[in-house]
Amino acid sequence: MSRIEDCFTKLKAEGRKALIPYVTAGDPEPAISVPLMHAMVAAGADIIELGVPFSDPMADGPVIQRAAERALEHGTRLRDVLAMVAEFRQQDTSTPVVLMGYLNPVEVMGYETFARAAAEAGVDGVLSVDLPPEEAHDLLVALRGHGVNPIFLLAPTTDDARIERICAVASGYVYYVALKGVTGAGGLDVQSVADKLVQIRRHTDLPVGVGFGIKDADSAAAVANVADAVVVGSALVKKIEQNAGQSDKITREITDVLARMRAAMDA
Repeated sequence: MSRIEDCFTKLKAEGRKALIPYVTAGDPEPAISVPLMHAMVAAGADIIELGVPFSDPMADGPVIQRAAERALEHGTRLRDVLAMVAEFRQQDTSTPVVLMGYLNPVEVMGYETFARAAAEAGVDGVLSVDLPPEEAHDLLVALRGHGVNPIFLLAPTTDDARIERICAVASGYVYYVALKGVTGAGGLDVQSVADKLVQIRRHTDLPVGVGFGIKDADSAAAVANVADAVVVGSALVKKIEQNAGQSDKITREITDVLARMRAAMDA
């Protein structure tokens, strides 16, 4: 059983939902990333999505775009992100870590080399935002060969045929993007999310995580009522941006947000 599967199995037995924070590796500077990962787990995170900085993050809004720029300014590259995961694993061998990013750095490294290095570092899943399942065969083979879960996005506009196609190749969980547009957009409609999840679950038994538009404890709790996992990104990355250069304050601000979400989700 993979760490991701084990996590969701335990949460289901407890009647709880997964809280999945996203932060960009190396933002605002590399030294904070691993301590922040540990702090987020202590605050109630069940799975960590770690963003791989990329120069053209097309699916991300301004907040996460700027996070990638800050990380790249410090020279954070894919191999550095893998090293961060390996360092995290020295103390935490159970919390799943999912890399979220774009295909180009993986292609440059090579699919097999990347998959092997990711598994050796302790990565549990990979979500490549700009890789459609129709073009994913080679990376899927490499990831599966090393026990790493390929995770895919589903959108409000995804129809039944494509949901079925995506869910057939996904593992670990699927990530439903609750809003049309980029990360950090507003206007979350929980009822429309609930309706879409009914459609998605007709095609898969995998847990369904929901992200985009979750900004606070209330929205996290509302989404937790209908989804298997709540993914929060821009709300956390904004705290990092607002407190850049103040590592202790960043940690306090982010763990406070997560603790409030955790409590609201469990209430």
